[in-house]
Amino acid sequence: MRLVELEIALCNWADIQCGCGRSAEHLATELLRAAEGEPYGLVSALDGHAWSAPVLFPPAVAVASVCLAALSGDIPAQARVEFLDLLLWLVSGDGTDFGSAAEGLDLPLLCQQRAREGLWLLYDEVASGRSVEAAGSAFEILSVVESDRERLHKVRDHAGDLLPWHCQNGLCDEEPEPS
Repeated sequence: MRLVELEIALCNWADIQCGCGRSAEHLATELLRAAEGEPYGLVSALDGHAWSAPVLFPPAVAVASVCLAALSGDIPAQARVEFLDLLLWLVSGDGTDFGSAAEGLDLPLLCQQRAREGLWLLYDEVASGRSVEAAGSAFEILSVVESDRERLHKVRDHAGDLLPWHCQNGLCDEEPEPS
């Protein structure tokens, strides 16, 4: 069993209220399909379920965990980009749905904390040379969650052409606002 399958299986999706109003059980299928490389936009597929700009919904933290698990494995290149893009949306969220906020949850902060658990996966993506697009998304996630700005800047400087132009030139790694 791959780690992404294990992470999906460990979550009790039926107990999580989806942004669409149903249980989040159907998200497990979407995430697994994406990890297997089925071609479709994962970010769009989860819009209204885990996130809807700029608000995150209750499945967001579990989805962030699945993103990291997927990135730890050997998944198709396009799936890797889609999981990185989805994780970027989750760590960049500005708000929490009303129900979760009433429970005292800060979903963007929880997603950022979860992404910090996978810092080395993200640094590996930047340094791997697999894809400039994937490296850029990973670097943008790091720019949100990495507290060691000196390390982030050194990685940017050393990565060079492995990163897209806007990341090479520091346009995506300004100091984040405190959360």
